[in-house]
Amino acid sequence: MIEWVSLSTGARPVPRPVPTPLVWAAAFAGALLLVALLNALVGTDRPSLALAGLSLLATLLGLCARFTAAPGTAALCWLFLNGFAIPPAGTLTWAGHRDTFWLACLLAATVIGTALARMTHARAAYRRITEGVVAADPGDGPGC
Repeated sequence: MIEWVSLSTGARPVPRPVPTPLVWAAAFAGALLLVALLNALVGTDRPSLALAGLSLLATLLGLCARFTAAPGTAALCWLFLNGFAIPPAGTLTWAGHRDTFWLACLLAATVIGTALARMTHARAAYRRITEGVVAADPGDGPGC
């Protein structure tokens, strides 16, 4: 006999991502703090270090976000990188290839974090579902 069970009741197999506005708020606050910390410790003459730190932040934020939050997260991190991590501080500039590369790196970091989280959650959910099916199958017992 087939028994229909709603997957939305009980434990959810895959956790829901954090709402996009919260991810963007965390990106704003995190990028601000990270750039301020890096400027205080190493100065504004090392934008590659700031890019690496903001890419790591973008990856971590991507772990709990939706794919639709990736462009905004990358843009917020880039604004702080461009505005405060390179001289003159406080001035937004556009230097063609450099800023395009920075935006691409930050967007890739966010998308990689999100994709990694989705694959990890989906794999864990698949294991939970298949373990439940294997445990409920009486045909594998020693008496058959």
